[in-house]
Amino acid sequence: MERILEIFGVLSGLLYLFLEIRQHRAMWVVGFLTSLVYVFVFFRSRIYADMWLNIYYVVISVYGFLQWTQNKRYVASEATSSTYKEIVYSHLTSRILVTVLFSIAILFVLLYNVLHHFTDSPVPVGDAFTTAVGIVATWMLARRIIEHWILWIVVNGVSVCIYYQRGLYPTVFLYICYAILAVVGLYTWKNKGIRKNDSTL
Repeated sequence: MERILEIFGVLSGLLYLFLEIRQHRAMWVVGFLTSLVYVFVFFRSRIYADMWLNIYYVVISVYGFLQWTQNKRYVASEATSSTYKEIVYSHLTSRILVTVLFSIAILFVLLYNVLHHFTDSPVPVGDAFTTAVGIVATWMLARRIIEHWILWIVVNGVSVCIYYQRGLYPTVFLYICYAILAVVGLYTWKNKGIRKNDSTL
């Protein structure tokens, strides 16, 4: 049963990333389901921070869906386009970059200490790192900040090593695909998207 759920998570995860590259708001619904599955998978594998990260993903999926649905520019482009949705994005500002780096550092220290001192996690450093960066990257995605793809490339590479060590081989395949498609996503947003200096994105 656990392996079946993991395979379902892999398939829905791939669909999620395809929708993310296309900036289709249905990605948030698919992401919600994928995250629910991986809460169970990571709990069983004692990858606790990633388990809590997926609980966070469940919550942020609701936020992201509402954020993208309420964005008038996105709704208008979706309504007028029957083929490819308009991709809009913004860049990190210096102020947001400082906030991002500070947030990752604080989250990493907190998560590592919890995992190291209060759980039987076999990979506290890697688990804390991927979770800290993943939390921040998902928030950046909800705000359509293009540099979130760079964070995902790093996270996915580290995650492949962690999940291989824990014997989650279908998930290893998923995260290899995530890493490759994150590069595709960055290229697609940059070359086919429209840059907006809009704080409401």
